[in-house]
Amino acid sequence: MTVSSSLDSSSSPEFTSQEIETLYFNSAREGSLPLLEEFIVAGMNINHQNEKGYTPLILTTYNNHHDATAFLLKSGANTDLQDKTGATALMGVAFKDHVEMANLLIKAGASVDIPNNLGRTPLMFAILFNRNDMTEILLKAGANPLHADGEGITPLKLAEQQGNKHLIYLLENYQNI
Repeated sequence: MTVSSSLDSSSSPEFTSQEIETLYFNSAREGSLPLLEEFIVAGMNINHQNEKGYTPLILTTYNNHHDATAFLLKSGANTDLQDKTGATALMGVAFKDHVEMANLLIKAGASVDIPNNLGRTPLMFAILFNRNDMTEILLKAGANPLHADGEGITPLKLAEQQGNKHLIYLLENYQNI
């Protein structure tokens, strides 16, 4: 079912499926909870992926829209879908350092160790961008500090390359976190 088929055509303009998809993803990107609710009630697939593989959840979390994200999670959005580069919602928030979003996703059951197409995990993105709090959250959630990416680089090696002593300490002592 599409939004256009659920609306009274005599009082509303007809939209193409591409226009509806664009409006749907824009409402997620902008965190428009009322519009997202309307789309879901009208039958839009909550896990629909656009041409880049983005889902509404990937867009709401990346853009740090808490209420829209909470609604999508409550409505059954899949936390672990990957875009065309292999990135998940958790990977995006690790990169952006949206700590509250990371906690929300982890609480909803997001997997912390799904690698992208290069073999990098959310933990590795947190380390690459010196996200100390995010690194600690991911380690506490069970992220694997021994995972090696496609080039054989581990989180500890990344932290050493960054010269971040705090991250090095966290990774060397992850079992005590």
